[in-house]
Amino acid sequence: MDRQSFLAVDIGNSWYKVLASDDGIISEYEMPNAIALFDEEFYELPYDEEDVILDENLIVEVKSQAIIDKREVYYVGKAATRQRNVSLTSFNNQKVDEDRTYILLFGIAAYHAMLANPEETDITYEIDQLAVSLPTTQFKRKKQPLKESLVGTHTIIFHKVPGIAEPKEVAVKMNIKDVIVGAEGACAYLGMTRDLHDLTIKDDELVKDSQKGIIIGDLGGDSVDFVGIKNNKPVASIEGEPFGINPFLDIIIQKVSKNELYKFDSRTELEEKLYAGQSEWYVEPFAGVKKDISKYVIPQLKSMAIKYLELFDRVRNSSNEIKGAARYIAVGGAAKLAKRQIQEAAVKWQEKGRPIELSFPEDLEKLNVIGLLILAQMNEMKKQHQEEAIDYVTTKG
Repeated sequence: MDRQSFLAVDIGNSWYKVLASDDGIISEYEMPNAIALFDEEFYELPYDEEDVILDENLIVEVKSQAIIDKREVYYVGKAATRQRNVSLTSFNNQKVDEDRTYILLFGIAAYHAMLANPEETDITYEIDQLAVSLPTTQFKRKKQPLKESLVGTHTIIFHKVPGIAEPKEVAVKMNIKDVIVGAEGACAYLGMTRDLHDLTIKDDELVKDSQKGIIIGDLGGDSVDFVGIKNNKPVASIEGEPFGINPFLDIIIQKVSKNELYKFDSRTELEEKLYAGQSEWYVEPFAGVKKDISKYVIPQLKSMAIKYLELFDRVRNSSNEIKGAARYIAVGGAAKLAKRQIQEAAVKWQEKGRPIELSFPEDLEKLNVIGLLILAQMNEMKKQHQEEAIDYVTTKG
């Protein structure tokens, strides 16, 4: 292949996960799904500029046909979670129709370009293949509008960039040549079965099991996406549900605020604490005073686990294509966080005569974005082979 730039973006309701591949060199990023309107009047750095961490001070302005209001400037990601007016995702949000999707996607892509060109303030970034994901509930209706919104040229301006002389702006002109959209869950299957670098099959046993059927349950922030795999291909008849971890996080935040007098800045702060392990499940409402919050966390994770299993059970009994499936696989960041509670709930189901044995693969929270990068590379190879065939036909003889 010639020099290639691929970008894979898992548009999560809790986190955006990104893999960028430039000439085979892969960079990895995460960004909380949070934005907040920027107000110049109230902006001030709480410490010396030299101590400012760039990805915690991302202030962006996006000029694109995908954005309805092109005049606004936003804090994005970690910077947004620290603002009082932070906007998090709403339940069952429609990703393709919301400005926040494009503001965050373009923002994190341009952030990658800025890191790759640290001495420049006017950057051109060309993406040969962008791969993005959608929930199964939105995939069929929205994949084409999403592609149309993303293909083309977009300008992202970073304001107040630390270390840059006045006017402290960096402009990234981004040209997206082609877009492919993958369904959440189905991309995870690609991530499990294909090698990220040479695209060959790396799990023959899983591919073999797909002959009998596999069900993948991708549990995220505001959706759970079920994908049936039969004969190494997705079964289109299975669709996900508007259910995820975010409502349970909100209940934990409310209970901690009411009973322990500690207010989390955002879901992101809570999630980072939960992922750190139970030894970190405490808050400090006052200096030197630690309050254990596990009594608020564990019941919510248990409730989510039970609901997840119920939905899994309903799916496996509702689709003729994958009845008697060989494997049931849990993926997604929320599934990783509640793995223990899901396994405990599954044992109780076993005792009640409703067995459902889930496997939890390695990197289960990253499989969708890994699959998306594989999808981007496969799509580019397909295009090149088609072009080679056309070239052969037109030059033969």
